[in-house]
Amino acid sequence: MDFNRRRMLQAFLAVPLTLSVTPKAAEPWRRHLVLVELNGGNDGLNTVVPYADPLYYEMRPSLALSQDQVLPLNERLGLHPGLEELMPLWSDRHIAIALGVGYSHPNLSHFRSIEIWETATSSKTYADEGWLVRLFKERMPPLGLPAHAVVLGRNDPGPLAGEGVRVVALKNLKTLRKRKSKSFLTLLDQANPLLSHVVEVQNRMDLAEQRLIKKRFDNVSLVGKFPNHNFGAQMETAAKLIVGESGIPIIKCSLGSFDTHAGQAARHGRLMEKLAGGLSSFTQAIKSGGKWDDTLIMTYSEFGRRPRENASGGTDHGTAAPHFILGGRVKGGFFGEQPPLARLDGLNLAYRLDFRALYATIARRWLGLEAPFLELKALPILA
Repeated sequence: MDFNRRRMLQAFLAVPLTLSVTPKAAEPWRRHLVLVELNGGNDGLNTVVPYADPLYYEMRPSLALSQDQVLPLNERLGLHPGLEELMPLWSDRHIAIALGVGYSHPNLSHFRSIEIWETATSSKTYADEGWLVRLFKERMPPLGLPAHAVVLGRNDPGPLAGEGVRVVALKNLKTLRKRKSKSFLTLLDQANPLLSHVVEVQNRMDLAEQRLIKKRFDNVSLVGKFPNHNFGAQMETAAKLIVGESGIPIIKCSLGSFDTHAGQAARHGRLMEKLAGGLSSFTQAIKSGGKWDDTLIMTYSEFGRRPRENASGGTDHGTAAPHFILGGRVKGGFFGEQPPLARLDGLNLAYRLDFRALYATIARRWLGLEAPFLELKALPILA
């Protein structure tokens, strides 16, 4: 059994679901954390652009964004033009940009690196539980909630993988996932008690989805219009769950196709527009719904990409990259340090900020938990 399937089974082997919805979750889970996975490894240098550095243009003769294209954040760094919808949030200081995020001894495999990010371990350590599951063990969310978390987009629970966790994978709020036939479930029941338990828990999770749908969160009225693409739909669903008082503390979304080995320029530009459009619409809806101060959004990705473009008009697997933290309680600005192009770690950017410091910040400053397994200090990102 491969690692992903094993983690999915662990997510299914959950405690019994309690299916009523509580308007307000008890501390420390009354707030909402929305994780946005940039699947495939986002190119950090063309996201937060070192437009004043001549080396950037030397290393990327065809991919570099010209200075008149970049949206300046200060005299050295600027945003990709596709992220223009995020600029008002930067002006309002509701976006923190963590620079040079990575870890020591980086692994350039998609599979292994995202595993490290999702378990909050070192590159030499393996774990079956996601970092959020380890937080749940310190203090569980209230039993009155329909689930500990909702996963939108990709079904991989990622940081929510582990035993005893009630995670619902939602395609959307109107339709249920396809389920296996009753006869097949009966065969599993007769063949293997372990698989029988997995099926039983899966059925409970499907029932939890139905209960969520019966609450008619799809009818929650939101201010503004969301982009007409999959990520926009995910962010709309997340906003409805939050504004509609589901009380679910963790929502995981994803935006894919960041593995830009070839033809990156146009493709990455479209991804930046999708990211900004979804986040901007979500922010507007959450603000209008009175939940902005109780909502925190953070992006993450398995790695960044190499500073030098390749011969195919793309970039290969790299290391450090910037990430965004948004919310009403966020102290906007830069955190960490932009990795210097003049001092590479081999062919890659040298990381400047351990990703686990972001997790420690969320655990201690947002959720009020000790999280002793996160040994790094929290950052002063949150008010």
